Amino acid sequence: MTKLVIQIPCLNEASTLPATLRDLPTQIPGIDAIETLVVDDGSHDGTSDVARQCGVDHIVRFPANKGLAAAFMAGLDAALKHGADIIVNTDADNQYVGRDISKLVQPILRREADIVIGDRNVRTLRTMPLVKRWLQILGSWVVRQVSNTRIPDTTSGFRAYSREAAMRQAIVSDFSYTLESIIQAGKKRIAITHVAVATNENTRESRLFGSVFTYLKKSAATIVRIYAMYEPLKVFTLVGSVAFSAGLVVSLRFLYLYLQGQGQGNVQSLILSAVLMIVGFQIILIGLVADVISSNRKLTEELLYRIRSMELQQSPAPDGERQPVDEPVQIANN
Repeated sequence: MTKLVIQIPCLNEASTLPATLRDLPTQIPGIDAIETLVVDDGSHDGTSDVARQCGVDHIVRFPANKGLAAAFMAGLDAALKHGADIIVNTDADNQYVGRDISKLVQPILRREADIVIGDRNVRTLRTMPLVKRWLQILGSWVVRQVSNTRIPDTTSGFRAYSREAAMRQAIVSDFSYTLESIIQAGKKRIAITHVAVATNENTRESRLFGSVFTYLKKSAATIVRIYAMYEPLKVFTLVGSVAFSAGLVVSLRFLYLYLQGQGQGNVQSLILSAVLMIVGFQIILIGLVADVISSNRKLTEELLYRIRSMELQQSPAPDGERQPVDEPVQIANN
């Protein structure tokens, strides 16, 4: 039996969640069971109560807001524990058309991909402001370059994961999972593809960031950090080579002046070149150390995957209600 769990991260979505849930499909060819899971990320408007009233199968609730990335990972973990073979993530503001979930899961059912991203065709998305639209296009191009993937809409939250791909997710960003998960997929050589999806009219403005500048800053930082995490030697070698080359150019200038009999008045150039070349060499050495650490991280991720696999094989799906201090509350609604 193939089970699909549709997870919906929520933050104060009591007003939009019912429409989102109504739009979800109840039957999909190739899927035997469909369940819904709401991740309440510290809402204070009764989102969990609304979800329960709407008949949501599973609810995960954080006592305090922890961010979209943490909510996404908590949802994956809960969905896996509830026996999901495929997990679809969608937004609670009803941005995405529910019937397109069938399109998202088909590449996974056909075993053509492990991750499928919904492509909104941002270039023609008139509901998105022009500046944000072009930033999305630029950001997606950058992510494609650093991840070696061909995903046109890397910030789309409408996506499907196979059980295998979900178990291999290890998001470290506290901003958003969208960019990091695609870069990870590319570096881990997980089969990833995209399908065209439709969108509904906006019900509210994005709550992920307060301004375009904030979004740009956090997205750029996420891309650089995650790429450096998986390709540290390339990053540090590039930066180190720039510093070393600058020092080399300055030293050649000093040598030229020295041969011309003007070296005595340009000793500061010699000092500057020495400093730049030493700094550049040290940065490259740091890259070598970071590369070794990156290899250890890969081993750690593989160990985490194996631990998850054993836990899911040995542990039954959580039932009842529990309230630990540092873990999300699992509320069974079935």
